[in-house]
Amino acid sequence: MKKKLTNLILITAAFLGAWTVNANPDIEKGEKLFQMCAACHGQSGEGSQNLNAPASAGQSQWYVKQQLNNFRASIRGSHPEDSYGRQMIPMATILKDEQAVMDVSSFIETLPLTTPKTTLTADPSSGKASYGICASCHGTSGEGIAALNAPRLSHQHDWYIVRQLKNFKQGIRGSHAKDHYGSQMRSMALILASDKQIDEVAAYISTLE
Repeated sequence: MKKKLTNLILITAAFLGAWTVNANPDIEKGEKLFQMCAACHGQSGEGSQNLNAPASAGQSQWYVKQQLNNFRASIRGSHPEDSYGRQMIPMATILKDEQAVMDVSSFIETLPLTTPKTTLTADPSSGKASYGICASCHGTSGEGIAALNAPRLSHQHDWYIVRQLKNFKQGIRGSHAKDHYGSQMRSMALILASDKQIDEVAAYISTLE
């Protein structure tokens, strides 16, 4: 009986500990941790094409947390051709525990959305029809839908959207056995038959507010 009670206490403590991590992010600590991210992603999370860093500002906390944990576990970035993803693995592993991941991802969510410059010459209107498939998960305005594990797409760099769609198509991203949501995106990306279609849908996404 005593052993069962001890086990119950340990299980309860573990549960409460996990709940505390998830319920109480420390935004100030997250801001400090973000300084290592800012070296590539910018002080305002605006991203940088020169550094191949996407915009992170305003991205949903749950998604940033998910991706950081994927990098930490080498679920993302482990493909030999994902050179930029591989660079994120050591950066993500600097976050020592789940609390640190929660803190920095919660801070990133507080950053105001930025509006990246357009780099594509593709016609956004041609990409609107193709985006209809994306909208079913990511929202008509690219706002993201947490219930469907679909991140925000709006206010993201068009060149980054293009790269990730191509990565999904080629299996550079989303092919890891534990990347369940990434594998879903692979099948969706394959619907875009050509680079032209990819450019067009990315161009349309860049118009979303």
